[in-house]
Amino acid sequence: MACSPRLLVLAAVLLAAAASAPAAGVPATLTVAVDRFQAGHVIPQVYGFCVPAATGHTAPGRNVSPAISWSRGPAGTASYAVVVVDTDVPAMFTDADKEGRVIAAGVKRRPFYHGLLVDVPRSRTALAQGEDSKDGAGKPAGPTAHGVRGLNDFGGGRAGYDGPCPPWNDAIAHRYHFQVYALDVAHLPLPANFAGPDVVRAIRGHVVARGEIVGLYTLNPDVARMLPP
Repeated sequence: MACSPRLLVLAAVLLAAAASAPAAGVPATLTVAVDRFQAGHVIPQVYGFCVPAATGHTAPGRNVSPAISWSRGPAGTASYAVVVVDTDVPAMFTDADKEGRVIAAGVKRRPFYHGLLVDVPRSRTALAQGEDSKDGAGKPAGPTAHGVRGLNDFGGGRAGYDGPCPPWNDAIAHRYHFQVYALDVAHLPLPANFAGPDVVRAIRGHVVARGEIVGLYTLNPDVARMLPP
C-alpha cells in the first residue's frame, strides 16, 4: 500500500529529529568559548600564571581569569560546573625547570587542575574576564557570587583560577581544557576544601550536557615557535 505524501513528510521529520537527539544516557553538547583565543591555538599570556622572560626563563604573569561563555544547558539543568585542567603535567618533576635537561615528550603525564568552580547558578552562561582571578594573589575556597571555588593544584590553599605555568624545559606544549558541565543538581555534595578528583567523582551520574575548548601554552621558546598563533 502506498503512503501519502503527508505521511512521508512526517516520517522524514521524525527520523531527522531522532538522528539529531542525543542517545539515551549520553550527555548533550554545550558550545564553550573563551575570549581571545580559538580552539587549538595559543592561550594569551594575560591569562598565564607564568610568562616567558628574557632572563631566568619565566616571570610572574597577570593571571587574569579569561571570559568564558557556554550555550544554555538542556531541560533539567540545575547548575553548572566549570573546570580548567592541564592534562600534560609530568607525573614526575625530577627534571622540571632544570638547566641542561629536557622533559621528553614521551614521559608519563597526569592532570593538573587550574580552576574549579561548582554550583554555578543555572541562570549563568558566562563568566566575565577577571571575575574569578585578577592577579597573582591567592583566592579563598568557598562560596562566591558566581559559584563555589575549589582548591586548585598549586597548593598552599590556592583556590579558583590560576593560569598556565608549565615547566620551561618541557618538549611539548601543554593542553589546557576549559570544561563546562551542565548538571541536574543545584548543589554538589562536596567537602569544604574540595579538589579536582572530588569534582570528577561528584558529577558522575549528574551530567546532562558538557563541552570544552582546548588551548595551548608553553614557556619553552623552541616549542613556541612551532605553535599556531
